[in-house]
Amino acid sequence: MPKRILQGRVTSDKNAQTVTVLVERRFKHPLLHKTVRLSKKYRAHDAENQFKVGDLVRIVECAPISKTKRWTVLTDETASA
Repeated sequence: MPKRILQGRVTSDKNAQTVTVLVERRFKHPLLHKTVRLSKKYRAHDAENQFKVGDLVRIVECAPISKTKRWTVLTDETASA
């Protein structure tokens, strides 16, 4: 199966080698036909601590790294490889 790739904004970079990414998804409500915004936070592995709060990043799912980390930040180098 292909790995999921999500795009979101970094909301926290306080922890070592970890960033918190807020991913927002929008969809139309089936009955009310109103646009609904749902957001979820993911903790992603950032090996070089290169991403800061406010950066727009893409994350890809991976094997569990810790209790809460199951995602890795996708950099330009890993995207081309």
